[in-house]
Order: sequence, then C-alpha cells, then structure tokens
Amino acid sequence: MMQEGMELKDRWGYQVSTSSQACVSAINSYYHQVLSYGRERSVILEAVAHDKNCVLANILAAHFLHSSASSRALTYFDAAKSHLEHATLYEKLVFDTISYLLFEDRDDDVAVELHSKLLKEFPRDLVSLKRAQVMCFYMGLPGRSLSLVQQVLPHNEEENYIYGMLAFPLLELGQMEDAEKAARRGFEINKLDSWAQHAVVQLNVLEVYLNAAGLLLRLYVRGELDIIGDRLRILAECLTNQAYWYLEWHFDVLIVWALAKTGEISEAEDLLNGLKDRFLRMTKKKQQQMQRGMMLAEALYAYGKGDDRRGLELLDPDFDATDYKIIGASDEQVDVFNEVWYNMLLNSGEVLRERGYKLANKPEEGIANEKATALESRYFN
Repeated sequence: MMQEGMELKDRWGYQVSTSSQACVSAINSYYHQVLSYGRERSVILEAVAHDKNCVLANILAAHFLHSSASSRALTYFDAAKSHLEHATLYEKLVFDTISYLLFEDRDDDVAVELHSKLLKEFPRDLVSLKRAQVMCFYMGLPGRSLSLVQQVLPHNEEENYIYGMLAFPLLELGQMEDAEKAARRGFEINKLDSWAQHAVVQLNVLEVYLNAAGLLLRLYVRGELDIIGDRLRILAECLTNQAYWYLEWHFDVLIVWALAKTGEISEAEDLLNGLKDRFLRMTKKKQQQMQRGMMLAEALYAYGKGDDRRGLELLDPDFDATDYKIIGASDEQVDVFNEVWYNMLLNSGEVLRERGYKLANKPEEGIANEKATALESRYFN
C-alpha cells in the first residue's frame, strides 16, 4: 500500500502524488509511447498496477481505454476521481482536462481551451499539447494548433518532439520555409521524431506534386497535355491520398482540378467540401480574406468537370489572378489561373460578352473587352 502524502516528479518535472517510482516510470513510458506513436501505450495500465490510488495514472488509463473499452475506462475514471483530494495541482488540472474529453456531448472548442489553460500552468506537458493539437487537426484549426505550441515553446526549446509539433501546423498553414526549419531542428534533437519526419517528407513530396500539378494545368490550358500521355491520371491517383490534402490552399485548388478532370469526382467533392468546412470555421475577418480562395477552388472544380459557365459565374468579371495570392502562391504560380479564366471564356463562347454588355449599356463592357484583348494578346498570339 502506497503512503499518502508522498510525491515524485514525472518526466516533465511535475509533482505526482505517489510513492511508487515504478508507477512514475510507467507514466513516463506512456508519455514516450504517445509522442513517438508507439504501439505500447497500454504501459499506462502498469502504472495503475503499481499504484491503484494514483490520480494521474488512473485518468491517463481512462483516456487510453475510452475509445475501445468504455466500461473499463469508467472504472479508472472513478478511481481517479475518488482520490482527487490527495492529488497535486498538476494532476487535478490533467484530470479536469481529460474528464471533459470523456463526455459524449463535449464541445471540442471547450476541450481545446481547457488544454490551453492547463498548458499555461504546466507548459512542459507535451502529451497534453499533443492531445490538443490532434483535436485542432480534426477541427481544421492549424492556426490554433500553432498558437498552442508557440505558447509552450520557450519552456521546451531543447525538448524531444517539440519541433515536430511546431513543424506540423506550420506545414498545414503553408509556411513551408519555417516548417522546414522546425522539422530539421527536430531531427537534430531526435532522429525518431515522427512529426518532424512527416513534415520533411511532406515538404519534399509537396514541392514535387505542387510543381507537377501546376505544370499539367498549364499544359492542359494550352492544349498540350497529350504530349505527356497519362501523367495527369497518374498524378491524380496519387492525390486521392488525403495525406496531401489541406497542406496548402494553393495545392488544394490544383488537386481539386486534377481530381475533377480525371473523373475522381467523389474525391474532388470530398476535398472541396472539406475546404468549405474549414472556410466556415474561420473568423469573419479570415473568411473575408479567403473568400476569393474559396471561389477559386470551386471554379477549378467546375473547370475540371467541363462546366465552364459555372466556373465563370464563380469568378469576378474583371478576374485578375494576382488578386488571388491569398492562396499562398507567387505571381508566377497564380498566373496560370489567368489562362484558365480566358480558356473558360473561349470554351463557353463568352469572349464576345462585351457585346452583350454594350447592348445592355452595362459598364462591364470595357472591363471584359480590355481583359479579353490583353489575355488573347498575351497567351494566344
């Protein structure tokens, strides 16, 4: 039987109410398994076996079992709750945070906020940070994920795994240079940092696929796609892998087109709906900034399906791709969308629409005429 009132420190240096070093060692092993995506997370059950009264061990065990054995999880939850009066402040905050995760009708925004409060008090707890980041990932909130890791970074600058956890949301936000720096720093500290590995691989693959998709779109617009055979189909098959989705808005726009163009309509719709969901989760200010990016994605989906009139309806009558750089593309990269716009005009017979504007005495006549003339001169003369 463990002596009440004794405390030991876990891997983070935080007090745990237990006199069992074996219990703390098992907790630390569990931390390692979580951060390294190990297959032996059940080691947390050993911690409870060493001290059945340890609040931290019990609540972590409850969380571990929650998705696969809810009745057993409840047993560990009750054990943790019954010994809260002897728990340290750290254990109590972890208990409160994880307890909320076990509710069936939980609000994920509240869950993330509880983790944020925990991390303000105990910023070295990277397992709690990991839980919060995973929630942010599924909520489509890379900015929130990044703010959480930046919140605790000053306290963990030489810690294993922290830079992989930094690289991942940077990658999602399209901050490629910063993501690469963070990932390589993570490798310097720990070659087995899974998120650092993932970020480096994704960066390399992303660059290759992004350039390939942009080139194939340009070739298609210019009617030269046949010269490279079935490369677009091969690329599209690779891009059905959702691991490449939501990494960069510019890339997502190209993926939507490639999937739609090659008949992968279901996948294209899934990606487009995912972008819409992320768009709706943005703040009003961010939505205003990304409105054009969302419209461009929908227009490229329509273009891929051959619905040029719908594509034109989604874009401004005075469309200029440089106004769409919010998607994270350079001037050179967005320029292809000018060609797409003009190609849709040609395909739908809209190159003469300025005549209609003139007959209706609408001011768009001058805009349409000027744009059509400039684009025709630039790309087709």
